[in-house]
Amino acid sequence: MDQQTNPPFENRLPLEDLNNAAYRIRNEINKVIVGQEKVLDLLLTALIANGHVLIEGVPGVAKTMMAKLLAKSVSSGFSRIQFTPDLMPSDVLGTMVFNTGKSAFEFNKGPIFSNLILIDEVNRAPAKTQAALFEVMEERQVTIDGTTRPMSPPFIVMATQNPVEHEGTYRLPEAQLDRFLFKITIDYPSLDEEVSILSNAQDRQERDPLSLINAVLSAEEITAYQDLAARVIVEDDLLRYIAQIVDRTRNNNALFLGGSPRASLSILHAAKAYAALEGRDFVTPDDIKFVITPVLNHRLILTPEKEMEGAQAELIIQQIVDSVEVPR
Repeated sequence: MDQQTNPPFENRLPLEDLNNAAYRIRNEINKVIVGQEKVLDLLLTALIANGHVLIEGVPGVAKTMMAKLLAKSVSSGFSRIQFTPDLMPSDVLGTMVFNTGKSAFEFNKGPIFSNLILIDEVNRAPAKTQAALFEVMEERQVTIDGTTRPMSPPFIVMATQNPVEHEGTYRLPEAQLDRFLFKITIDYPSLDEEVSILSNAQDRQERDPLSLINAVLSAEEITAYQDLAARVIVEDDLLRYIAQIVDRTRNNNALFLGGSPRASLSILHAAKAYAALEGRDFVTPDDIKFVITPVLNHRLILTPEKEMEGAQAELIIQQIVDSVEVPR
């Protein structure tokens, strides 16, 4: 993402404030995080696209810290939930509690009732607790004892998981994976980046990294920017471009399960949000290419043969994208 993009054209939408806010958030988070520019761009895109994010990486690559820093840069409600094998749905959603003073049951809200939710090690909770997230992630509401309770906007779940350790973990249901806009993979830093990480830690000494971060956006501003991004223009040939790519995932010999219409819509919403963050009121093919792999990589299932060969979904996605003619 360019720093404070100044497009040489006149936008039909007022995107300058959003573009500047994204620049300021990047500066805040870069006080602590070294590198990972693409990860940060994707997190900001998900924020403006109003989409949930699954962050995957080995222990120690700052998955949780990245989510906490983003939440700290936003002046809104934040809740962290540590998923464990003994976690119950009521521990997440809340439960009915008897009020002796009023002689009536009252609903005691769970930690899911906030704006930005960090679910750490999401794959450590059993299926019953995972299923409790289905409604709230899709419809942004919770139904308990026949009463529906909506979430206050914005409502975005950021979940982390470790792809290496499998003992004591549960595979996420496909229906839940499909509710995440992106799956973002955080890799090891380069040698120079790791030297910078050590240098920054030495300079901070014992200071809490979160204390360095200032809030840039309010919850109301995020909601307004989400509405603004939804108005970004997408030409008909680009809509067809998205549909062609997703359609080819359903007719690929390497894939047992392709992308659903929800995947197509996710690509559309994410591309519009990224274009808005870049200061443009229209989507380009490059915007679509930027978001397409994190949108699709957790939605596709390889055939057993390809899994045995060690094939990667990301490579197959890239092959499919390369096979579709780019609109001119």
